[in-house]
Amino acid sequence: MIRFLSIRHLAVIEALDLSLGDGLTVLTGETGAGKSVLVEGIGLLLGGRASADMVRTGAAVASVQAIIATPGGAEVIVRREVSAEGRSRAFIDDVLVTAGTMRERVSGWVDLHGQHEHQTLQLPETHLDLLDRVAGLAEPRAAVARAHGAWVAARDALAATQMDARERSARIDLLSFQLSEIDRVQPLDDEDEQLAATRLVLSNADRLQRLGREAYEALYEGEHSALQSLAVVWKRVDELAHLDPAAQAYASQRDGLKAQLDDLAFFLRQYVSGIDASPERLQEVEDRLAALERLKRKYGPSLADVRTRQRTLGEQLAALQQPEGQLSALQAAADEAAATYLSQARELSAARQTAAGPFTAHLRRELADLAMPHADVSFRFQAATGEGEWLVTGIDRAELLLSANPGEAPRPLARVASGGELSRVMLAVKVLDAPEATERTLIFDEVDAGIGGRVADAVGARLRALSGRAQVLCVTHLPQVAAYADAHIHIAKQVVAGRTQTTATHLHGDARVEEIARMMAGDTSAPMLEGARTLLHAKTVEAKVLPGRKAKGESEAAAKGESETAAASRRGRGRGA
Repeated sequence: MIRFLSIRHLAVIEALDLSLGDGLTVLTGETGAGKSVLVEGIGLLLGGRASADMVRTGAAVASVQAIIATPGGAEVIVRREVSAEGRSRAFIDDVLVTAGTMRERVSGWVDLHGQHEHQTLQLPETHLDLLDRVAGLAEPRAAVARAHGAWVAARDALAATQMDARERSARIDLLSFQLSEIDRVQPLDDEDEQLAATRLVLSNADRLQRLGREAYEALYEGEHSALQSLAVVWKRVDELAHLDPAAQAYASQRDGLKAQLDDLAFFLRQYVSGIDASPERLQEVEDRLAALERLKRKYGPSLADVRTRQRTLGEQLAALQQPEGQLSALQAAADEAAATYLSQARELSAARQTAAGPFTAHLRRELADLAMPHADVSFRFQAATGEGEWLVTGIDRAELLLSANPGEAPRPLARVASGGELSRVMLAVKVLDAPEATERTLIFDEVDAGIGGRVADAVGARLRALSGRAQVLCVTHLPQVAAYADAHIHIAKQVVAGRTQTTATHLHGDARVEEIARMMAGDTSAPMLEGARTLLHAKTVEAKVLPGRKAKGESEAAAKGESETAAASRRGRGRGA
């Protein structure tokens, strides 16, 4: 769970610090106040794309930092920095990591649902991913992906040997030429980056030698060197320590500090003598970089890609040079790889179809809680008809169908669902997709878009119930949703000294009543304030009896038992084994 969030110099946010608690927290405010910027900042901690446009005008760096309490009870500090040039750095507990590593770690604790994410439900290709994720089919799906890769490699090796003699000879010549180009250079991973750093040093060798020499003389060898001056300082401090124990703590640090300064002096002396300032060495580096750049332009874009291409060319050339007698062996290998893939893909397909029933049953119950009592959802599966349709995800095409009204046949979501219905389907899916474990943060940016009235009340109640087993943050414009919150944060912007700044304020008591009134009717007249108080009181009473709101420490898994969807998928895999 996110316990503390700090943002600096991000778009309209100059400085913002938020302490966050358990339960449901809503963020409200006028359109354009900076609510989505705050959510975008959290997205950076999830490995989101960083760009120079995010940095506040005039600032050198934008940063987002959070303290996250993990399910194991530990606290982790994560930070993302974006420079005005568009470069970004990620840190976990002050250790530099890649954005991908940060995404992998933080996504296990925080789940962000953006403003327009529900529109991805209109893409049928995402539905199979959703079913596999909720049904716990990651392992068999990965096995199918590996089998698909093995089949593609065996198929390509076979195809390479089935060329006629003239085509094979021409292909061998081409591959040999391309492979020799790379072999002559023999690039290493990241060699270009290392050489670029070396070139920078060699290009500035004279200056580096001068700086190192001057620093060494000032520290060690000069007439008035720092170490000589410090000897006088330490002598005086020793005399002080004999007379006053208060100085003893500083006197005892002498040996440690002297050792560090001696190390620095030794480094500077070695550094100056170790710089190769010869023009010949610089020319060698320039020539090597030029050769690597030619390879990257032709076989890149990176040296890692060049080395991958080198291995691929070698494998293809070896396959073409195989004796004709090995054709039957390659054919057998391709047939075996195809059979393995098809077997595992069919087993995965059976598990998916078994899991689809419990999944859609759960989804219907969630939609009923979201004021869609007559909604009917189902999966439509279509199997591949031949090898040309075999995919890394298996032999299935799957699409989620919806009927929102009684008497209407289920149809593809993209054709029948309104914006408000899509928002509710996405919320229901997120409820199913969220892990059963507590101490996780779920963030919804305007999940209530396109709805209102009784439906908005149902969404608020569902978010409140969901917050019984996870920390929930929700950006909303609806008073019915905001009234269910355990904590209410108001996001506002103001102009200070000619600059727009966004602020965040925790609302309590009358301040919260005024914000609810503003959300209800745009004013804070006496009747509106009374209506807001009535709404807050009613939702507070309702929230106490909502299902899903568990006492602290009570296990959600114990209350609900094992997920039916995951259990059904395992039963399907057992029958297919």
